[in-house]
Amino acid sequence: MKGKIYVVPSGRKPIYKQLTEHFQKDIRMGILSPGDMLPSMNDLSRATGISKETVKKAYAILVDRGLVVPKQGKGFFVAEIGSSAKPSVLLLFDRLSIYKQLLFNSFAQEMSDRAEITILTHNQSLDLFEYYLDDHLDDYDYYVITPHFPLDAESQARALKLLSRVPYRKLIMLDRWMKELPGNYGAVYQDFENDACDGLLAGREKLSKCKRLVTVTLPASLYGSMVCKGVEKAVAQLGIDAEYVTAVPDEIRRGDTFLLLNSQLDWGVADLARKIKASGLEIGKDVGIISYNEIALNEVVLGGLTTISADFSEMGRLAARMILDRSLSKIHCPFGMTRRSTF
Repeated sequence: MKGKIYVVPSGRKPIYKQLTEHFQKDIRMGILSPGDMLPSMNDLSRATGISKETVKKAYAILVDRGLVVPKQGKGFFVAEIGSSAKPSVLLLFDRLSIYKQLLFNSFAQEMSDRAEITILTHNQSLDLFEYYLDDHLDDYDYYVITPHFPLDAESQARALKLLSRVPYRKLIMLDRWMKELPGNYGAVYQDFENDACDGLLAGREKLSKCKRLVTVTLPASLYGSMVCKGVEKAVAQLGIDAEYVTAVPDEIRRGDTFLLLNSQLDWGVADLARKIKASGLEIGKDVGIISYNEIALNEVVLGGLTTISADFSEMGRLAARMILDRSLSKIHCPFGMTRRSTF
């Protein structure tokens, strides 16, 4: 038996999972080589005091992941390195919004049954992010991370330091690329400022005829300031007025177009629709509405809500292809406008 196997019976991780992670780590690090024989279930049970059924469960997981192969009458052996082994992937998302659900669904669909996927959320907390890294840094083949953290200099410096702990060959950033981090890791990202500008300019013909573009965003919006810089670029090219507010204004003017950030579900949309109706104006004709980020519900809201958005389904698919092809690169995610009846 190579090395000592330690388990914590009273630990927060089930014993079978501790065993699985122990052998998986030894295989990834080369402590166990292809062709090496694992301890028999009886020997491992006696040596550790673990039940044979628990050992059997751990070995079954290793076999399912393609890391170990059973040989009838001989035992369990480390598999030869090849395409049959399923990569283990940890998705570390900031939170499970509708957009992240779209991203995850396409990622999981593209991966099919060719990977073992675990998902955790750090809730934009650097402390929680660090805790997850401390707990799981050697456990997975790939770490797919949405690095959405507070944008102050101290937080960003800490985020970069934590990300640098992940081996570059295992790291894929999603939704945001922190370009300050060097290395040959992967990224599928938005360029919040320039994407917002280009997305709006896709509606140049109609937007240039409006009198005012009103951007509504919550103060807590993480990338609101970047998006607003993109709006500034767009209105400068279009030659129209711009206004930035944190709530839908009471006065709605004919010729206004509203860009709603943070409009997931119905935030801002219902309030704006009511005020437009109370003003005796018609949505899509007298007043335009554009929502930031696309979800399926936008197809039916107000007869069809125009959006500018990254393609989150494509973002997930591209990340999955990097893992399946074992080829990491930096890819700007497609971003554009979907025209519907509100604009």
